Amino acid sequence: MPTRRDPWLDNAKMVLVTIVVVGHAIVLLPTSDLEQQAYDFIYYFHIPVFVLVTGYLSRSFRYTPRHLWSLVTTLVVPYVLFSYLMAYFRHLVGGETLLDPILTNPRWPMWYLAVLVIWRLATPVLKLHPAMVPLSIVVSLVAGGTNQELLDLNRTMGLLPFFVIGLHLSGPVIERVKQRSTRIVGAVALVGLWVFADFTNVFWSTSWLYYRSSYADLGVDLGDGAWIRARLIVISLVGCFAVLSLIPQRRTFLSEMGAFSLVVYLFHGFVVRYAAYRDLDRFLPDSPLLSLVVVTLLAVGLALLLAWAPVASRLNYLVDPVNTVVKHRAKRSLGLRSR
Repeated sequence: MPTRRDPWLDNAKMVLVTIVVVGHAIVLLPTSDLEQQAYDFIYYFHIPVFVLVTGYLSRSFRYTPRHLWSLVTTLVVPYVLFSYLMAYFRHLVGGETLLDPILTNPRWPMWYLAVLVIWRLATPVLKLHPAMVPLSIVVSLVAGGTNQELLDLNRTMGLLPFFVIGLHLSGPVIERVKQRSTRIVGAVALVGLWVFADFTNVFWSTSWLYYRSSYADLGVDLGDGAWIRARLIVISLVGCFAVLSLIPQRRTFLSEMGAFSLVVYLFHGFVVRYAAYRDLDRFLPDSPLLSLVVVTLLAVGLALLLAWAPVASRLNYLVDPVNTVVKHRAKRSLGLRSR
């Protein structure tokens, strides 16, 4: 009997990947205080909440042939394929120097697939005990004292707490997040985070929100860096649960699109990069507010278009070529047998 899908999770995947697209599209805006505030606001939570939900969805991972094969086909294969596609796209279309090495030093947005493979492989260990949550926080705080770019290990360790927290989220906590009273608190928290984002540079620079650079590169020692990152983790967790509290719980048009969140994630970068290469910001209104509204609407529209079944089902041949071909052959085989 097929497992009944949770529409809240499907809605969450689509909403969160749309926020990712908006966050990346904001770089197209001319520099302004409003642009910087909007950028920082999204980056306080959009990567952490994406990681947290990914952790929650990774709870069933085991060292079984089926799960390991799925890891290869759904993450490793698209990582290799899209790393080369993006590298040559940036070189041929954008005139950038051809990236080297391509696979061991993942670039935007391929880094997420690389770190997700590492996290998935570590999942059985990270799930062993709730003590892994505080341990992951310690790892994140200490890791900032090193600079490990291989397979983006800096972000692998820096963002680890959000993945581990997702792994250990219980049903009662999720149900609490869905309650109406929590939605009100979540909305207020996001308003507060929006205001706080305007003062980011008072406390730390935007670069801290990537969980990528070492403390030394950010100009502080281990103690100060760990203290800044600890506060960022708390702020990001507030943003994570605030966003999750506002996700629709009923089945909506977003529910079906959630199945194609990886399609949106992997393909939107080509569009955003192309827009930047062609200086499309010159067509935006002079008003920073209107420009932000226009770019946000275009980004949302792009995410919805990429996740629209007629488009996504075709793009999925590149995103998940192995399983798509297998399913296509299985359907053809069934069709031939029924004749």
